Amino acid sequence: MSWFPSNLWDFLTKPSRKVKPRPKRQMTPKREPGPPVRSGTSMQKRYDDIVVEMKKTYGIRIRKWRSSMSGCAWEVHYASGSVSRLLESPYPKGPMSCAIFLHEIGHHAIGFRTYRPRCLEEYHAWKWSLDMMRKKGINVTKNVEKRMADSLKYAVQKAQRRGLKHVPPQLLPFLESK
Repeated sequence: MSWFPSNLWDFLTKPSRKVKPRPKRQMTPKREPGPPVRSGTSMQKRYDDIVVEMKKTYGIRIRKWRSSMSGCAWEVHYASGSVSRLLESPYPKGPMSCAIFLHEIGHHAIGFRTYRPRCLEEYHAWKWSLDMMRKKGINVTKNVEKRMADSLKYAVQKAQRRGLKHVPPQLLPFLESK
């Protein structure tokens, strides 16, 4: 027969059931996100070396390695005058993820707000990325070039929707014909 309260007092003072205590979980120390564990292929080693070099050269902290082929770069300026350079991107393990990673690094390398309008900054970050890939001996594939073109077409369209009157000459090839 199960217990059922006959009044409010019985309900509030229901006999407690004995519960076994759970064993305590071991706490693992937090660490900065790092690259996924990879086997030591020569090409992957080159990608790993690029990540280490770029982080060191530009003082970048990786906030998150994304599983998608998208990225974001930003700076945080503190009252003390210090600056944190952050980014999120996919971990480089092929030409496309490497291009996106280097594009986000490119924003830090060329400097935010160095080029106006914003779509021109996107152009220079992509150019920096592809130039760096070639310098490091990474294959710039047709898909990478298409990704750059699609990204810049989108950036120009966005700028025009927001009122851009004069498209910079570098971006004329990325104008959508109507």
